[in-house]
Amino acid sequence: MRTSKKAILEELKGYLFMLIACVAYGTSTSLFLADNGIIAGGVTGLSVLINYLNPNLLIGMVSIAINLPILLLGLKFQGWKFILRCLITVATHGVVTDIIGALFPEPLTTDGVLASLYGGICQGIGIGLFVRYQFSSGGTELLGRVLSRFIKGLNIPVCVGILDGMIVVLGAILTQNPANMLYALIVVFVSTKVSEMVLVGLEKSKLCIIITDKGEEISKMLVEKSPRGVTMLDGTGMYTNKEHAVLLTCVKNQQLTQLKQIVKSIDEHAFIIINESVEVRGQGFKSLNQSDE
Repeated sequence: MRTSKKAILEELKGYLFMLIACVAYGTSTSLFLADNGIIAGGVTGLSVLINYLNPNLLIGMVSIAINLPILLLGLKFQGWKFILRCLITVATHGVVTDIIGALFPEPLTTDGVLASLYGGICQGIGIGLFVRYQFSSGGTELLGRVLSRFIKGLNIPVCVGILDGMIVVLGAILTQNPANMLYALIVVFVSTKVSEMVLVGLEKSKLCIIITDKGEEISKMLVEKSPRGVTMLDGTGMYTNKEHAVLLTCVKNQQLTQLKQIVKSIDEHAFIIINESVEVRGQGFKSLNQSDE
């Protein structure tokens, strides 16, 4: 009973954040992009273009109308539960977008670059929350899933990219505004970065691989100077056929400079590989048992 209650609360929380995501995405569309004629791709971008050509057609309602056949196409491959969640999200997003548009009929800015930046930020928040709480707003992402099953050699991201690109180019042609493509790039770039922040948070970490002949000394110094664990492996350089120590450790961004200084002070000939870590769980970082909140 307790597990069932917890599951219901988690589901309700998911729908709450889905609503917040729809508000953020609707704000991007109605307050920044549509009023400046910025066609940033996706079904929403196509809806903005149709509204630009015929202002009597509401963006949200057009978005719902375009998404319905896409949802029907996806029903066979994604299952009714996934499509039902998509339908709820699509309907909510469409209604919220038109409500925001009615409440704020005047644009907040007429500067294309500023509108792209603000629109990208709001859109990124919406997309990040959609992904984080496992909701989909359908659109070109769902259509890309379907098309990738029929077109060999094209994966989902490529299909989505082609569809979005076609909408952006079509928007630039029909609005006779070549600058739209630049604005669309700004929206996509900012949206991607913001959605990534929503998903992984601000505390990014680096995975460091250190190849050295002084593994013991460096390991000892790293453990003493920072509360981070170090794992030492045995490795062999295939060019020199010499054995080396391979150290693995994860540090937060602000600790990276200190790590490089420590390694340099002990072994100037060490080889360091630094990779971006999407998420790190364990001692010194977020606990394995800790939720994603």
